[in-house]
Parts: sequence; C-alpha cells; structure tokens
Amino acid sequence: MNYDIVVIGGGPAGLASAIEAHKKGVSSILVIERDRELGGILQQCIHNGFGLHIFREELTGPEYAERFIEALKAMGIEYKLDTMVLEIGEDKCIKAMNEIDGFMSIKAKAIILAMGCRERTRGAIAIPGTRPAGVFSAGTAQRYLNMEGYMVGKRVVILGSGDIGLIMARRMTLEGAKVLAVAELMPYSGGLTRNIVQCLNDFDIPLLLSHTVTEIKGKDRVSSVVVSKVDAHMKPIAGTEVEYECDTLLLSVGLIPENELSKQAGVEIDPRTSGPIVNESMETTVEGIFACGNVVHVHDLVDFVTAESNRAGANAAKYVIESRKKAFSVINTYSNEGITYIVPQYIRFENLEDKFNLFMRVKKVYHNAKMVVKADGVTIKEFKKNHMAPGEMENLVLEKSLLNESIKSLTVEVIKEVV
Repeated sequence: MNYDIVVIGGGPAGLASAIEAHKKGVSSILVIERDRELGGILQQCIHNGFGLHIFREELTGPEYAERFIEALKAMGIEYKLDTMVLEIGEDKCIKAMNEIDGFMSIKAKAIILAMGCRERTRGAIAIPGTRPAGVFSAGTAQRYLNMEGYMVGKRVVILGSGDIGLIMARRMTLEGAKVLAVAELMPYSGGLTRNIVQCLNDFDIPLLLSHTVTEIKGKDRVSSVVVSKVDAHMKPIAGTEVEYECDTLLLSVGLIPENELSKQAGVEIDPRTSGPIVNESMETTVEGIFACGNVVHVHDLVDFVTAESNRAGANAAKYVIESRKKAFSVINTYSNEGITYIVPQYIRFENLEDKFNLFMRVKKVYHNAKMVVKADGVTIKEFKKNHMAPGEMENLVLEKSLLNESIKSLTVEVIKEVV
C-alpha cells in the first residue's frame, strides 16, 4: 500500500490534520485508528464546552468529533479502524495489522503522528496500601460511565485536580454518587478555572490543595482512603491524616504523550513535554514526519488541538507537493524564568507566516505578572497577565516582523510584578 500521507491516530488531532491536508491538495491520505470508532477521547466527553474557538458555539465532545468525521467521509479520505500500528521503519514504512486486512506494510511520503496521550496510573505514583477493586484512572471511569453504562462507585474520593478529574467529580455527582473530596498534591489546581467553578464549587465539593492520598485500604473493594497534608517538599505531614470511607478512588494525576512509535521512528523527544521536538510547521526532527495534538504536548482545549493539527496537515501537504529541501535560518526557543517549556522548540524564519504562536506553561501561579519575549537577549514584546497557572496553557502570538534571519534564539520569561 502506498499513500502520500498516513495519519496515525483518528482522534481530534488526526482528523483535523487529515482534513486540512486534503484541503491543501493531497487526496491520497490514510487515517489509522486503533479504536473501534473515530473521534478518540471526544466520544466519551459528553459534557459541553467544546468548539467555542473553532465553531463559535458550545458543543459536546461527540458533537465536535462528528463534525470532523462527517467532513472526513465527505472528502472520501480513507481510514482503518481497529488497526494497530506496530512500527514505523526507515523510509516512512509503516507496519500495521487488523482482523480484516491482516498484516500490512504501508509506505508513506509523509507521516503525521497524532496518537494522543494516556493517563498516569497508580503504579506511576506509588500510593501505599492494598490492591483492591475500585481504583480507576479518571478517564477509564469516564468511559465506563458515559459509553459502557457502568456506574463505577457510590462514595468517591478523587486524587488530582486535572480537568478530567474535575469533570468526573461533577459527572459522578449528577449520577447520584457522593464525591467526598478532591485532593491535589500541589498548592494550586491542575485544571482550568472554569472547571473548578462549574464542577466543584457549584456542587460544594471540597478541593484540598497540598494534600495527597497516603494509603488505600480494603481487601476485595476499596473501603477507605487516607488523605494527608503535604509540606513544601511534597512530603506527607504526620498527624494530618484524615480517613475517608469510600468505595472508589479516581486518579487524575497527569497525562503522558503516547510516543513509543515516535521514538522508534528516531524522532527526538523533549524531556520537558515528553513529546516530539517540532518546528513552526509541526515537523519533527525526522524529515517528513509531523506531529500534532496531545502527542506533542498536553492541551487544555480541543480547539487548540485543532488549530495546531491544521498547521501540521497543511505543512505535511506542502512537504508532499513541493518535495524539495530548502535552506532555512533556524531560531531556537528557550524557556527562561518561570516557564516550563515552549512549543515549537525551534522555528525557521523563512517559513513563518505574518504571525506565529508560541505555546507554553508556567511553573507556578502568578498574579499581575508579565511575559517577556527576547530575541538574542533583546526584548521584542511583553504581555501583561492578570493571572497565570500551570493548569492553563499560555498562547503568545508574535509577528514575524519582530524577527530577522540573523536571530539565533528566542526566549520567554516571567517577571512577577508589573510596575
């Protein structure tokens, strides 16, 4: 099998990139999805709040996904479901298999990585205690409840205040469960402010900052969990233990980009994001392999995933159509004081449009601060911010006119006080 572009992953990132590549003139496209349906995680996100940026209206996850699925089908873009990609070899040769086609060898001119991310598990955070039933990652519980029709528990404690955990606190409450508390290790929430308000405050669910679960009790099923306050070094403080009688513990303790295939393909990974290093075109360090969405870095809003994936799809199409190398002036991006990471990690000046985006997260909560962008150490733009938090991704829009081909580095830092 030969295709111009193969997209690995049929979630929001994969769908948007395939559609955009088709719009840019590439018709030979294949989308490979390992699940039984297109749409990815959106299919289990039955709450609203999607599409405000892209469609200027509020949609549920399945509604948002359906708009892209319908567009994909209308364009006649090929896709394969229940198909597992086994490896990405040299010369962009993909090995995959499913029950219908068996083992397949697929050759592509360009590949778009859109595998998304997975949840961290109990094993990743090493909570002491027994191993009873009733411990779920928040996303697993969401799928059981919203798609499979199973109620996972009646008395619930949630560890971690990521957006999925916050949304599941509300969802479990609406289904009749009692959510006793949401414990968060950090002194700030890991989710969007709107989700704290709509999912916790509106339902009088307590958010315990600087707390963690220090023990799980129960033989066959969870019977209780112990929650302790932590100090500035994230160590439990003796004497602060509170035991909650419950039958369920949901874990919302972080997401990890799915990059096993990326590494196998020789793509260089950024240790800060756990995703591929990409340029302004969303091209990885391997020529002709692009990446977008949560496989690159974890996003807050699917609308941002769509915008980023449009860029990946358009540039993959450009790569296939032009199929020629150019010399570019490379500008590396660096995160300075207060910034955890920046995506893209480098940009090519000649390939920039009139405006371009830098996505990043701050290391802690800031009020009345400013973000300072410097080119080779010289300030070129400042952004005043009333509030910034690690749980909310920052998007800085810069003009190409601020740069020139001789610049070698672009840095962003946070200055706490605005005079």
